[in-house]
Amino acid sequence: MISKQKKQQILKDLTDNFSKQKAVIFTDFTGLKTSHLEKLRRELRKENMRYLVAKKTLIDLALKKCDINDLKTEELSGQIGIVFSYNDEILSAKTIYKFCKENENMKILKGIIDKKVVEKEEIEKLAKLPSKQELLAQLVNGFSSPLYGLVYSLQGNLQRLILVLSNINQGMANHE
Repeated sequence: MISKQKKQQILKDLTDNFSKQKAVIFTDFTGLKTSHLEKLRRELRKENMRYLVAKKTLIDLALKKCDINDLKTEELSGQIGIVFSYNDEILSAKTIYKFCKENENMKILKGIIDKKVVEKEEIEKLAKLPSKQELLAQLVNGFSSPLYGLVYSLQGNLQRLILVLSNINQGMANHE
């Protein structure tokens, strides 16, 4: 049994996290070993994310306080854990999706992105997107590829000009 003071602290913590987040992912961690849960928490902390576990009634109260009314925890099954991401929606989806693939007892349930409730399938789509660095690399490659082609063709023309001039010069040397 959790004391009233402890419940108030958990509610305040949840409310603070819901108000600061860029993305929230609800998971069912029923049957997951504590050591695996701690591993997930460490991975998330490295990326400025957080994983909290709370009772459904406290989650509902925190959601209500933050004016997120489209989600009720009665729609969620199992033991609920919440991933809070403060910087990057895609990275949180990628991290939890990868973890779920490695740990069959962890399941993605739903999420909230920009105060809009999203389904499991949308989170999985986000997880499969290329990262920001990958997209930037593709963009740079897209810009540089035509430049390499231009340099190569100009280099070929220059080499042919040198060859023609060299042949002319040899022809003139032979006539002398």
